[in-house]
Parts: sequence; C-alpha cells; structure tokens
Amino acid sequence: MNSTVKKRSIVVDGHRTSVSLEDAFWDCLRQIARERATNLSKLIGTLDAERNGGNLSSTIRGFVLDHYRDNVASNQILPAGRNLPARRLPGQVCF
Repeated sequence: MNSTVKKRSIVVDGHRTSVSLEDAFWDCLRQIARERATNLSKLIGTLDAERNGGNLSSTIRGFVLDHYRDNVASNQILPAGRNLPARRLPGQVCF
C-alpha cells in the first residue's frame, strides 16, 4: 500500500496551522467528521485542545485508530483468533 503524506493548512480555533497526514488518515478524518455532523476544523480543534503533549499529526493518527478500533470492538467484528482492546493502552503494540 502506497500512501503519500500530505501537508494541509487548516484553521483551528482562529489560527492557521499545518498538519501532515497520509491520504488514508485524511480520508478517515473526513468520514469521522461527517459521522459527527461537524467539519474538519472543529474536529481537529477538539483534538488539539484535548491532546496531552506530542504533535497534532500523531494525536490525529491515534484518534483515527481508536475510532475504528472502538467501532470494530463495539460491532464485535474481530479478526480470527484475536481479541482487540476497546482502547489503545500506553506501550501497547497494535494487533
């Protein structure tokens, strides 16, 4: 799978910032915003306000991963022989 990192400028809480994410993460983030009936700026603003250090791009990637992991766990659609935690734990290796 070949995913290009795209840097985009976005206005978050009235200030302009740039975020670098792979295409797949941008697509997922837009989908999540639609599901929540909001726009990217507001969603990213919420993530920015709630993050505990680290960079915004990493925070967004973790949020997207957690969103889909929660979705999989709540729908009980699990890969064969695997039990997925509902949330990523510090230091936990994905799958």
